Amino acid sequence: MTKGTFRGLTMEARCPYTQIVSTQETPSSTKREIEIQIPAQEVARETETRIQKYQKLARIPGFRRGHVPASIIKQRFSQDIQNDVVDALVPRYFREETGKLGLMPVSQPRVTDLHLQEGEPLRFKASFEVMPTIRAEGYKELRAEKKDVSVTDAEVEEALNSLREQHATFTPIEGRSLADGDFAQVSFDGIPRPSATDAAEEPPAKPVHMDDILVEIGGKNTMPEFTENLRGASAGDTRSFEVTYPADSADQRLAGKAFTYTVKIDSIKQKNVPDLNDQFAKELGEFSTLDDVRKRIREGMEAERKQHAENEAKDKLLSELVKRNEFEIPEALVERQIDVRLERGLRALAAQGMKPEAIKKMDFARLRTGQRDQAVQEVKASLLLERIAEEEKIEVGAEEIESEVQALAKQSQQPPEAIRARLTRDGALDRIRNRIRSEKTLDFLYHQSA
Repeated sequence: MTKGTFRGLTMEARCPYTQIVSTQETPSSTKREIEIQIPAQEVARETETRIQKYQKLARIPGFRRGHVPASIIKQRFSQDIQNDVVDALVPRYFREETGKLGLMPVSQPRVTDLHLQEGEPLRFKASFEVMPTIRAEGYKELRAEKKDVSVTDAEVEEALNSLREQHATFTPIEGRSLADGDFAQVSFDGIPRPSATDAAEEPPAKPVHMDDILVEIGGKNTMPEFTENLRGASAGDTRSFEVTYPADSADQRLAGKAFTYTVKIDSIKQKNVPDLNDQFAKELGEFSTLDDVRKRIREGMEAERKQHAENEAKDKLLSELVKRNEFEIPEALVERQIDVRLERGLRALAAQGMKPEAIKKMDFARLRTGQRDQAVQEVKASLLLERIAEEEKIEVGAEEIESEVQALAKQSQQPPEAIRARLTRDGALDRIRNRIRSEKTLDFLYHQSA
């Protein structure tokens, strides 16, 4: 038997330990091909084991179960037996041979030129990918950009006023009509107005209905048509008017569309904002004076800006590190990273409410292509951080792993022992350790670049 044909399929199609990888004419630092020969006696021994197994299980008319002659088994189940022999021996001898050669495959092997004949050795070729030799050059010369993260007094006051607005209250007004500065509590229906482009719209505009909405008359965020048509109205009145949304509207569902609105004014309200004084500070909770609030606002804004600037600087450091180190990476690692990015993106879409049917209709081939460049960068950055961690002897202590376990236990409201057992069973503890090590290495790069 040649070319690894089993049960009507080629090895590439049916074997779970094979994977097609692209070939290239130029020498590769990540691609390897080895030829393996399994001794004829080992093939015969495995074949006999399989025949005995089939003898115990086979049901053939005219023979009692467990008493079917070996010659009949070989005749009736020849192809299945050969498949089982290959499935048992090829991966075992592949692992043994790569171990002898000191190779660590990072991809599943592609098996070709398989030869299996009775009384002869089993021969095949295996193509696979290995990790390249990586030298992280120039990382000690990297310099991070340090941004000013200070917060001005004006920015603190703006945040304080925003906090004040969040604690505003609304009281009813009776005996007069709506004027600028008032708030109309309304219920409304919006019917999309047909246009010449409706036939081409995807998706078409849908009617809207909302209750208990506050509309500020003359407010900077209020559509002019609402202000003009509601100004002068009284509680209980109903007004109808048309609104055409600009093409650059922030809400893309409304951009460029026209609606006819029927608005009922349920009540008129006045907005009351608290005075900026120590009493307001005490009402916020753990503050004694307004200056305490200002201090907390400043500290929070500075911490947020510092974190943002640090993350931005780290991204730039990684990008520069990758630029300084050109090396070939295994295609298998790129494909796995694309899988990770796609899975993360699809989870986000599902969380936003996208239906499974819509997700299934997506062009995944195009999506994979679109993720490729970023996936390559991420794989290279990860491998370089791993190499730097080895150079700088950056390790992860047991207490750091335990801290992660405790955090996950608290988040999931499960006992730490159960979380630890699950992570150990799934092999996730190593992934956590690698992630922490990469984060520590990136912190090292950031602080040594100052």
